[in-house]
Amino acid sequence: MPYAIYVLGLAVFAQGTSEFMLSGLVPDIATDLHVSIPSAGALTSAFAVGMIVGAPLMALLSMRWPQRRTLLVFLTAFMAVHVVGALTTSFAVLLATRVLGALANAGFLAVGLATATRMVEPSEKGRATSALLGGVTLACVAGVPAGALLGQVWGWRSAFWAVALVSVPALFAIVRSVPAVPRSEAVEAPSARGELRALRSPRLLVTLGLGMLVNAATFCTFTYLTPLITNVSGLGDAWVPAVLALFGLGSFAGVTVAGRWSDARPMLVLVPGGSALLGGWLLLSAGADRPAVAVAVVLVQGMLSFGVGSTLITRALYAAAEAPALGGSFATAALNVGAAVGPALGGLTLGAGLGYRSPVWVSALLVALAFAVAGLALARQALASRLGR
Repeated sequence: MPYAIYVLGLAVFAQGTSEFMLSGLVPDIATDLHVSIPSAGALTSAFAVGMIVGAPLMALLSMRWPQRRTLLVFLTAFMAVHVVGALTTSFAVLLATRVLGALANAGFLAVGLATATRMVEPSEKGRATSALLGGVTLACVAGVPAGALLGQVWGWRSAFWAVALVSVPALFAIVRSVPAVPRSEAVEAPSARGELRALRSPRLLVTLGLGMLVNAATFCTFTYLTPLITNVSGLGDAWVPAVLALFGLGSFAGVTVAGRWSDARPMLVLVPGGSALLGGWLLLSAGADRPAVAVAVVLVQGMLSFGVGSTLITRALYAAAEAPALGGSFATAALNVGAAVGPALGGLTLGAGLGYRSPVWVSALLVALAFAVAGLALARQALASRLGR
C-alpha cells in the first residue's frame, strides 16, 4: 500500500475518535450541560446527520479542487470546530460544532476514499479501503478508550482538545505525502451529472441500504454501551475504557480480515458474518446482566460489525465504479444514515422506559431487516433473470 494511504488513515483515526468517543462521554456531558442522557446521545446523531449531508455535498463542491488542498481544508476545519467544542458551555453550540465537524469529516473521508482507491490497482479496492478504515478501528482500540479515560480524569472537554492535537501531525503529513494534483488531471472521470446517474444502479442502492442497516445496528448499541455495562452488567466506571477498547480490538480484527477477503470472496464475510452478527446482538440482549458474557460479546460484535460493514463499503465502491469521485461519498452518507438512525431509535426506546437493554434489541431487529432486504433483492434478481430468458 502507498505510504499516503496510511497518512490518510492517521487523519481518519482522529476523526473516528471524535465520532465514536461520545460513547464514553455521554453521561458526563449530560451532567455538565444539564441535559438528559438521550439528549446528549443526540450529539452522535447530529454528527451522523452532518456526515450524511456533507459527504455528497462536499464531494460535489470539491470535485475540481486538487486532492491535497481539499484534504487540508477539510482537516483544518475539523480541528477548528473541536477547539470551539472544547471551550463552549452551551449545549446548542456543542451540537452545532458536531454538525460542522461532521461536514468536514464527511468531505475528508469521501475524498480520502476516492484518493486511496485511485492509488492502487482496480482489483485492490478492498485492501485500500481496509487500510484507510484501519484508522477508524484504531480509534476504537486506542482513541475512544483514551477519550473516555481523559474524560474521567480531566473532564469531557479534554477529549475534544486531544482530537484537535492528534490532527496536527496528520496535517503536516498530508502536505508531505499527498500529491497536489487536480483530480480531473489524475484520472478521467465523468461529469457530476454522469456520476449521479451512475449512482442509481439498483445493485448499488441495495448495497448502500444494507450498509446503512448494519451500521445503524452497530451505533444503536455502541452509543449507549457505557450505561449498558455500568447499569446492567454491573461493571464500574473504571471498566468503561477497557470494554470500549475490546470493541475496538474486535473492529480492527474485523476490518483486517475483510480487507483480505472483500475483493475476491465477499460472501465469506457477509453471509456467515451477518448471521453471527444477528446472533451476537440477541446473545448480548439476553446476557448483558452477566459481566463475562457482556465483555466477550462486545469483543466479537466489534469484529463482526466492522468486518461486515467494511465489506459492504468495498462492494459499494465496486458497484459505483462509474462514479469514482462520488461513489465514496454516497457510501459514507449511507453508513452515516445508519449512524444517525441507530442512536435515535435507541434513544426512543430509552425514553420510553424500556431499559438499557432495549438498544440491543433494536440492533438485532435492524440486522434481521438487512437479511430480509437482501433476500428480497436476490429473489427479485432471480425472477428478473427467469423472465429475461
